Amino acid sequence: MPARKQVDQPVYISLSEASRRLGVHATTLRRWADAGSVPVYVTPGGHRRFALSDIENLRERRPLQGEALVDTWASHALAQTRSELRRGDQHPAWLSTLDEQERVVWRHVSMRLMGVVLRFVSARPEEEASLLAEAQAIGDDYARHALRLHLPLTTSLEAALFFRDSLVDAAMELPEQASLHPAASGRLLRRISQILNVVQLAVVQGYETGA
Repeated sequence: MPARKQVDQPVYISLSEASRRLGVHATTLRRWADAGSVPVYVTPGGHRRFALSDIENLRERRPLQGEALVDTWASHALAQTRSELRRGDQHPAWLSTLDEQERVVWRHVSMRLMGVVLRFVSARPEEEASLLAEAQAIGDDYARHALRLHLPLTTSLEAALFFRDSLVDAAMELPEQASLHPAASGRLLRRISQILNVVQLAVVQGYETGA
């Protein structure tokens, strides 16, 4: 009697591990699974499990784009910015000139700006005008805060450029981290530049007019 061929059992991984392998946020993968776009097994305890083979196949055939692209870029940009700001004696020169109150202002503006940039890079055409106007308002507010704190324009622009460089660097490194279509990478860079140009011009104009 011929020996029965042994069938390999699938290897299952957690939601967090699957999202890490795909380079997307866990909420994005959860949404895909709920929509039926990705096969998923739900344990009796309610935990999602994914077949490793399904995740590997998805990663190989699916270029990073859309929400997955924004999620991956945003996570990398935030991690990179935080890493730069935690480097102790290797802080950027402009940061060492700020006192704690000034740093709080910069962090607050950066959080607002990050939110607008995230929405803008994946916005529909009809949403762009309002987001660009919001970005200009953030630049105006930053110039007003900076002038009140007597920060020179060069320091204000160094802070803005630091934020911009962190976002651009994270976008440039995406092709090394995932299967990213060049057109998607180029579009992301153009969108980042478009909205941050508005912010930087608003900062300069704020200084010129005394905010």
